[in-house]
Amino acid sequence: QVQLMESGGGSVQAGGSLRLSCTLSGNTDIYHCMAWVRQAPGKEREGIATINDGDHSTSYADSVKGRFTISKDHTENTLYLQMNSLKPEDTAMYYCAIDRWRCLAPRSDFDYWGQGTQVTVSS
Repeated sequence: QVQLMESGGGSVQAGGSLRLSCTLSGNTDIYHCMAWVRQAPGKEREGIATINDGDHSTSYADSVKGRFTISKDHTENTLYLQMNSLKPEDTAMYYCAIDRWRCLAPRSDFDYWGQGTQVTVSS
């Protein structure tokens, strides 16, 4: 059993920045993909960023490419999402997630999920 705990969400004006964190606990050695997924009210879940263990290969959705950066601190077992140049359309609940399979592209299906952290961007 593993647990994911997210933090760092909040309210920010358009053009601002936020840094989301996700602390992983338990045995996570068999989970080779870590990711961020978001969902706005009335909309489908959108996978926005992934990172694989070992080679640290990453992928991003077109909607956030060039603005968001996913990274992981292995000593702290913490996943990060640096969010720059935020837009009102970025407003959503942001979830961190992990999966046994390595990620080739952003996706919305994972083995474990955090509780989510709200990000609100005002115009």
